[in-house]
Amino acid sequence: MSRWRPPSPSSTAIITRDGFEKLKSELDHLWHTLRPEVVKALAAAAAEGDRSENAEYTYRKKQLGEIDRRVRYLSKRIPALKVAEGAPADREAVFFGARIELENVDSGEAVIYRIVGPDETDARAGWISIDSPLARAVLKKRVDDEFEAELPGGRTRFAIVSVEY
Repeated sequence: MSRWRPPSPSSTAIITRDGFEKLKSELDHLWHTLRPEVVKALAAAAAEGDRSENAEYTYRKKQLGEIDRRVRYLSKRIPALKVAEGAPADREAVFFGARIELENVDSGEAVIYRIVGPDETDARAGWISIDSPLARAVLKKRVDDEFEAELPGGRTRFAIVSVEY
């Protein structure tokens, strides 16, 4: 008997031009540079003899599996992505690709985020997915609008300070 898991929500298939090029570059690097190196190292480890106690062989086999998994994912994901070109007609409102400055109404703390596709999120850089609760709450809002977002720490009120594309 298997354990049933609900299907994961599908992520938005939109990406910035820079993000698209980065994914294509990653796929190219994995397929043409990294994978051949690992295959060569795996062959050398296999030539050493007994594979049952060969840590190098086991490690390289696992590494090759991880590379192949990522290559399969990128090979399927890249053709499905739609690249968002240019800024929207209404540059005063928040849409995909916007760099927004928000102020927490309660604490006065200011934060800057960029709304990007789920394949290019980076918390340290302040790049949040368009599928995130914060991004969904801020979409189509304008400068000086206030809104609430349900975040992991609870409901938080924000004011939009600026919007750039």
